[in-house]
Amino acid sequence: MMSTGKDKRQIPQTEKHPLQPFYPEKAEWLFLGSFPPKRQRWSMDFFYPNFQNDMWRIFGLVFFGDKNRFVDGANKSFKKEEIIEFLTSRHIAVYDMAEKVIRHKDNASDKDLEIVEPLDIIQVITRLPDLRNIVVTGQKSAETLIRQLSLANIEIDSPKVGTYVSFSIRNRNIHVYRMPSSSRAYPLPLKTKAAVYGDMFQ
Repeated sequence: MMSTGKDKRQIPQTEKHPLQPFYPEKAEWLFLGSFPPKRQRWSMDFFYPNFQNDMWRIFGLVFFGDKNRFVDGANKSFKKEEIIEFLTSRHIAVYDMAEKVIRHKDNASDKDLEIVEPLDIIQVITRLPDLRNIVVTGQKSAETLIRQLSLANIEIDSPKVGTYVSFSIRNRNIHVYRMPSSSRAYPLPLKTKAAVYGDMFQ
């Protein structure tokens, strides 16, 4: 008996990272998430694009005391150019720990992401000679970073949320901070998350 279209199982597609890394000159900080949500959830063409994600509200609170500093409320978006200008002035780079993934469910949850090709973190460290701090913004990005470092014979313990561990590479000491996820699915109030991020920058 011939199978019908309903019998066919959809084969998960591999997704390549849709954004270029944001590596400003003299970057001292590198923020690493896991992977962007599907494009229909984007409010801008930049990192943390979902309007329900609070990363740019956290930055607004930490540096300006205003959660809406980078929010374009009228368009339910973020002020991309102002974010880029701010990050550049503060020497903050942004990317993700996954270059390619398979999304097993139609959502942005880390638990449903299979990382097919992780970021080559050693190559990135080499590319950013002023880098001194790596910030992982979720459990999956933290686990993937630690695994990639281990492959390069750099062994570190997983830091608890709000803390850091350090490692040395090529005469550089680098801190790895584990910060609360900026997703609203992570059960902490916005002001509490911002306080944790603020302590890190201080």
